[in-house]
Amino acid sequence: MTGFAFGFSHPVHGADHVLAMVAVGLWAAQRGGRALWAVPGAFAAMMIAGGMLGFSGMAVPYTEQGILMSVLVLGALIAGAFEMPLALGAGMVGVFALCHGYAHGAEMPSAAGAVPYSLGFVMATALLHMVGMAMGVALRKFSIENVARLTGGAIALGGIYLGIS
Repeated sequence: MTGFAFGFSHPVHGADHVLAMVAVGLWAAQRGGRALWAVPGAFAAMMIAGGMLGFSGMAVPYTEQGILMSVLVLGALIAGAFEMPLALGAGMVGVFALCHGYAHGAEMPSAAGAVPYSLGFVMATALLHMVGMAMGVALRKFSIENVARLTGGAIALGGIYLGIS
């Protein structure tokens, strides 16, 4: 596989990453307005920063706990249809993204170059965000937002399961 393929496959092979990244898109769509670009954008930017930390070999403590908390917290925010100031929400998502990015960077195979690998995991993340956003927009369009809330509950339960397994 190429560096891009390694990077692209990393986020989609872990349930924790998939759940969190879909949740980011779903929560952004649930919030609507500027959150549609600000929340996923904050995630992508901070994930790249975290990836650079991972590439450097710098230790970032509690990375796995941060990833699991991202699944649990984002699921709970969706389930409760919680709103918060956009800057606070984007900042919180950014902290979670730092953990996800660090994991991606630290687990980069030695045969993959950092740039193509990073492009791969950023592209996969963007696609997962778009899946969540499409779900959220469709559910709002058909006035069945309760399905989004149930999905958020399922994501939170997924986070609990991943934490105890």
